[in-house]
Amino acid sequence: MKLIENVRDMKEMIQKEKKNGKTIGFVPTMGFLHEGHLSLVREAVKKSECSVVSIFVNPAQFGPEEDFSRYPRDEDRDLRLLDKEGVSYAFVPKPQEMYPRGYRTYVQVQDMENRLCGASRPGHFKGVCTVVLKLFHIVQPDTAIFGQKDAQQAIILKRMIRDLNLDIVLRIMPIVRDKDGLALSSRNAYLGSEQREAAVCLYQSLKQAEQAVKDGERNADLVRSLIQEKIAGEPLARMDYAAVVDSENLKPLETIQPGQTLLALAVFIGETRLIDNMML
Repeated sequence: MKLIENVRDMKEMIQKEKKNGKTIGFVPTMGFLHEGHLSLVREAVKKSECSVVSIFVNPAQFGPEEDFSRYPRDEDRDLRLLDKEGVSYAFVPKPQEMYPRGYRTYVQVQDMENRLCGASRPGHFKGVCTVVLKLFHIVQPDTAIFGQKDAQQAIILKRMIRDLNLDIVLRIMPIVRDKDGLALSSRNAYLGSEQREAAVCLYQSLKQAEQAVKDGERNADLVRSLIQEKIAGEPLARMDYAAVVDSENLKPLETIQPGQTLLALAVFIGETRLIDNMML
């Protein structure tokens, strides 16, 4: 595996690979890799002739009171894991490489970016779309692979790719969960043992809502209230939002439409904000 830290070198290496007719598979990450990330990496290595994984904690997607400075990082460990998985290139730029002095250009997907997590984290998806589009231009992938855990992000990026006529196939891989159902996340490292046990309420609330739909419930408000009640029963949990939305445009639904409905929630466990979701 080759480690590349600047844009110019990354673009030059990609051009060489493309001239040799290789397909490019790309996995953007913010590092502190866990099994969820590695499931995406393995898919890129398996399905492409040249695999690229970026590690970049993107300052543009963090609000002023959020955890950018303390976001978990372990670059050496990440690089060892990527090398072990057979990745072709690790792209690890510094913030000043991606956002040089005087940077002024940002990308927004209107309407969709202010829903769900966007309502709680203003500007978050502007930062996400901007950095992902920049990475797409640098890496020029044929396929980009993301995880379902960040469902809103995946839906917004799908729209961005479509609207900007990008020749990129977006692959969304299933959520990887711990044995008790908690979705794997770098922010799980913030949780103490008691908080870690409490965090299972996110998955349990989704499963309870899913079962209600399987039993015939179609009222979206009632399904959402089941999620809220389950979270309210956990003393260490504080609800940010629970939503039942259309999986294409993120608009709230009144009636469950199997195959088109996304259950999504964000919950604070102590000071740690966790997200989870389920497609019906």
